[in-house]
Amino acid sequence: MSLPNVQLATNFIRNIIDEDLAGGKHQTVITRFPPEPNGYLHIGHAKSICLNFGLAAHYQGCCHLRFDDTNPVKEEQEYIDAIKTDVRWLGFDWGRHEYHASDYFETLYGYAEKLVEKGFAYVCDLSPEEMREYRGTLTEPGRDSPYRSRRREENLSLLRRMRAGEFADGSRVLRARIDMAAANVNLRDPVLYRILRANHPRTGNTWCIYPMYDFAHGQSDSIERITHSLCTLEFQDHRPLYDWFCEALEIYHPRQIEFARLNLTYTVMSKRRLLELVNEKHVSGWDDPRMPTLSGMRRRGFTPGAIRTFCERIGIGKSDSVIDMSVLEDCVREDLDQSAPRAMGVLRPLKVTLTNYPAGQTEEFTADRHPKDPAMGTRTIPFSRDLYVDRDDFMEDPPGKFFRLGPGREVRLRYGYIIRCDQVIKDPASGEVVELRCSYDPETGGGALPEGRKKVKGIIHWVSAAHALPVEVRLYDRLLRVADPSAEKGRDYRELLNEESLEVLTQALVEPSLAEAAPGTALQFERLGYFCVDNKDSRPGGLVFNRTVTLRDTWAKVADS
Repeated sequence: MSLPNVQLATNFIRNIIDEDLAGGKHQTVITRFPPEPNGYLHIGHAKSICLNFGLAAHYQGCCHLRFDDTNPVKEEQEYIDAIKTDVRWLGFDWGRHEYHASDYFETLYGYAEKLVEKGFAYVCDLSPEEMREYRGTLTEPGRDSPYRSRRREENLSLLRRMRAGEFADGSRVLRARIDMAAANVNLRDPVLYRILRANHPRTGNTWCIYPMYDFAHGQSDSIERITHSLCTLEFQDHRPLYDWFCEALEIYHPRQIEFARLNLTYTVMSKRRLLELVNEKHVSGWDDPRMPTLSGMRRRGFTPGAIRTFCERIGIGKSDSVIDMSVLEDCVREDLDQSAPRAMGVLRPLKVTLTNYPAGQTEEFTADRHPKDPAMGTRTIPFSRDLYVDRDDFMEDPPGKFFRLGPGREVRLRYGYIIRCDQVIKDPASGEVVELRCSYDPETGGGALPEGRKKVKGIIHWVSAAHALPVEVRLYDRLLRVADPSAEKGRDYRELLNEESLEVLTQALVEPSLAEAAPGTALQFERLGYFCVDNKDSRPGGLVFNRTVTLRDTWAKVADS
């Protein structure tokens, strides 16, 4: 099993595994990544993926990909396929070790009958509302169901009739008989099976009863002989239940270890909430580049290497914490700085006419595709009398530290000439600046600076009007306006959505070297940020660029102001 570009730092889980191997408890390491196929994976799942596959690779063991497909009402083949795509995209491969909880439905049902036969389970006729009432609270014990005293033979008969489809959906359940007074409410006779007529993605209509997640999860680990079952902290209170099942059934007992889940600022990390955003059309889909899903991040231009580095950097701990989005963005910047070729693009074009440049003449400048990697080669940039620069690079009345274009001011065009703004043309009706008439210094081409020529401080990007490619650019920003939505008491997270999380620019222009850029291509628009060719909406002659991340943390500037 290969593990690209991930260094596993020492952590408490590795210490446990080292002790187990040294003490002879295990001869190898078998972990698993067990997603429920009821939605798309998000960045929080990436932490678990990197941990489970990374540990298996580090100890030369194996990691299983197991779909916990016990709820056919919410599960779809689309989600199964997407999960596989995301795990592979991150750089991991489960080989022949792909499993499904549904592979074990017959075995799990056999376990259920065994619990009934041992007096550890019973069929209950309470309604869901009655069951909640009987369950008690965190401070008050629950009450025994009136059906708890059913004889074993009756329970076994009813369970088999449940499987045969004799009863209506929701009319009966199978419950474990543990302790209705237990301080841990998970041990208060939890439901093991419910009646549910729904088409399953893999088993079709074979079954009309389905195991609950808590019953299938631990037993699936046992069946697969998982050595170290790694779960996030919310499963810590479920561990005594999983232990009880293994002991009652007298089956192999995996060791469960809990670690802190990933919480990230300025976003939501709940599948339920992400599904709400999709269904209510606050976003364009699971792969919307504003979403924290891996498919959304991939579409936005995040790289698998950056996500693996992020997961390594935040580490594995036992206490919940919130990681600032800037940490992830810095990992992306670091990765793309090394790998993304450079190009020039103008997002909000402002026309520049070089009045002393020969009309109809075109020349070419050569520029490196990457300043730190000569192996990427060079690109050719056409230059002509009529250019476009970014509107943000001009101010009619600039302050002292503004080193870009202004009336009477000089700048250097990146890779080109020094120009001076001589005249500002405005729209008579609106007063908006529509054109700059400038002159160029013919002795300064390609970065040259003649002897005695004063060096200019400002360097700006540009494109040739006659050669530039019109493109659409989508500027993505953070999903929420606030860092921690949970701190906004009494407010629905949807009230905190960032209305400026997407800005679509339809007049943008880029240099012609990008004409054949393929979907998914990452690059840096010089001075503007990192972008990628959208892998869904781009087409030949109609490129769409998504902004992956700015060159520096613009949110930090806002926070400091």
